[in-house]
Amino acid sequence: MANYYEILGVSKGATDEEIKKAYRKLAHKYHPDKSGGDEKKFKEINEAYQVLSDKTKRSQYDQFGRTFSAGGGSAYGGEGGGFDFSGFDFGNFSQQGGGGFDFGGGGFEDIFSSIFGGGGGGRRGKKRGRDIQVDVEISFLELVRGAEREINLRKSVTCDRCQGTGGEPGAKVKTCPTCKGTGRVQKTTRSFFGAFSQVTVCPECSGEGQTYEKKCSKCGGDGRVKEEERIKIKIPAGMENGGTLSIRGAGEAGEKGATPGDLYVTVHIKPHEKFVRQGSDILSTEYISFSKATLGGEAEIDTIDGKLIIKIPSGTQSGETFRIKDKGVPEISGRNRGNHLVKVVVRVPKRISREQKEIIEKLERLGE
Repeated sequence: MANYYEILGVSKGATDEEIKKAYRKLAHKYHPDKSGGDEKKFKEINEAYQVLSDKTKRSQYDQFGRTFSAGGGSAYGGEGGGFDFSGFDFGNFSQQGGGGFDFGGGGFEDIFSSIFGGGGGGRRGKKRGRDIQVDVEISFLELVRGAEREINLRKSVTCDRCQGTGGEPGAKVKTCPTCKGTGRVQKTTRSFFGAFSQVTVCPECSGEGQTYEKKCSKCGGDGRVKEEERIKIKIPAGMENGGTLSIRGAGEAGEKGATPGDLYVTVHIKPHEKFVRQGSDILSTEYISFSKATLGGEAEIDTIDGKLIIKIPSGTQSGETFRIKDKGVPEISGRNRGNHLVKVVVRVPKRISREQKEIIEKLERLGE
């Protein structure tokens, strides 16, 4: 059985940020709604992340390893880790006949498969909806000013015919005939250990204890249907390249009214031909003439907010940097803004006239 760290491709000592980054990358790659997606692999990735992203569950996992509950899934996905033996009736654990164990009901492997691959006792909570991860691209200008995007998602949404109940509108609710309203069924497994009675979630009513006389004609009783949905996303100014926004409840619909999943939006910023980001500052380079660097003057420069005139002191050296306050990248909070750092480079002409050459030679002699 695969190790959770191996599933996400991280080391056991990985940081929370490394685990989150690995999860987002793999979830994006294997999402079943994408071309080339893999639903089984996607479920494994989500299961691993649910454990390793929670400090308590991760600690239990590191100490005890992987444990299992109803349906073969990780016990960490439920309420608390470890084995739940409350669903087993140990009163039926007995020796048969003259002191020997009864092997009639199944072998050693069958009983352990039942214990570790079956379900714990109690009513199972409805399944939360799956998370969705998407990528969007914004320009450098939108990085500074913020942006909006509309994306189309084909995902599971709550059925509008039955409102997520799974029953045909007007259909009567009846007690589940399989579990008699308890939401649980008992399964007995026999081995040389004896007979084990295990309580599992009723497969007919998913633990609710009730069913409808007629299933919804639109969703077939699932309470969810696949539909296209347009979602508007607001991207705040100051986002980091590769940063992720979390939109709660915008993922897949949950099972029969359960909590929906979340939408994770990874933001990518297109490089600018002139500006470079460095933290909350913007860097750029401007070229000035040799005479302006020597004598001083004014220079027109480009900023993210448009053209600006700055003063060039006499004797400015090539490579000097000028700071323009509050013309950089805003903080996510919107309270402060970085600076624009302009490096000036003195442009030396490759060709000069005879008169210019004579002037420069004279300056050189005077400098001696």
